[in-house]
Amino acid sequence: MSLARLLTAQQLAERLSTPDLRILDCRFALDNPAVGRSRYAEGHIPGARFADLEQDLSGPVVKGATGRHPLPDPAHLQERLREWGVNQDSTVLLYDDGPGAFAARAWWLLAWLGKRDGVYLLDGGFQAWQAAGLPVTTQIDEPARGNFTARPDASLVLDADSLSRRLCDPALTLIDARGLPRFRGEVEPLDPVAGHIPGACCAPFTDNLGADGRFLPPAQLRQRFERLLAGRSPDQLVAYCGSGVTACHNLFAMSLAGLPLAPLYAGSWSEWITDPARPVATGD
Repeated sequence: MSLARLLTAQQLAERLSTPDLRILDCRFALDNPAVGRSRYAEGHIPGARFADLEQDLSGPVVKGATGRHPLPDPAHLQERLREWGVNQDSTVLLYDDGPGAFAARAWWLLAWLGKRDGVYLLDGGFQAWQAAGLPVTTQIDEPARGNFTARPDASLVLDADSLSRRLCDPALTLIDARGLPRFRGEVEPLDPVAGHIPGACCAPFTDNLGADGRFLPPAQLRQRFERLLAGRSPDQLVAYCGSGVTACHNLFAMSLAGLPLAPLYAGSWSEWITDPARPVATGD
């Protein structure tokens, strides 16, 4: 069974009274880190707790050594999950403003820590919830402390040195979740160097979504990633992006399509360029 699961707004509304349902509001904006918490305070899905990308779902940035969103310390994230009431067998629902990039980061982190059952993304996010006229609250619930135990899976993470050694491997499929202008190096709004890792192919995470902002059907997603694989094994795929966030959207979509959960180069482009000896490519 796929690790990636979706709920519609109406399906979530029907489950709100489920005793061990835990909802995490993952709204965030890369250009304004305070906006997610502000929007949460203005109104959120009943029962939701706020999970901040930089404070909860990332570790400390070390200038010149890490990317913009390093992986969090597993013990730190375990503690936060317990504070949010997450148990080993909890059903966890994740949402953001709509596209799902930040919610997918939380989904991947839970999978990395061993929580692979009962984790869902809200298809269409908070926008879909509001569009359906469903209730919003400013009340912050305090659930009983959870007992979730983190068991990090090292096979889901690739570091820069390991990726460097694999760049010449013809079996490797390296996909970059950023948009084409950033991939080509035509623009770079967030990082000091533009371009991409040599050998990568551009796979914008937004292409996982339809015009309505919802995930494409699994069959269409599978066609998309099989085109990118071009006959290579999905077991040899590695995903990256700018800082290890939107790449998780591609990993979620691949899983939704029935493909295996591939490794994440967690440091991604913003870490890759901290070492000037690492190669950089531009154009297609």
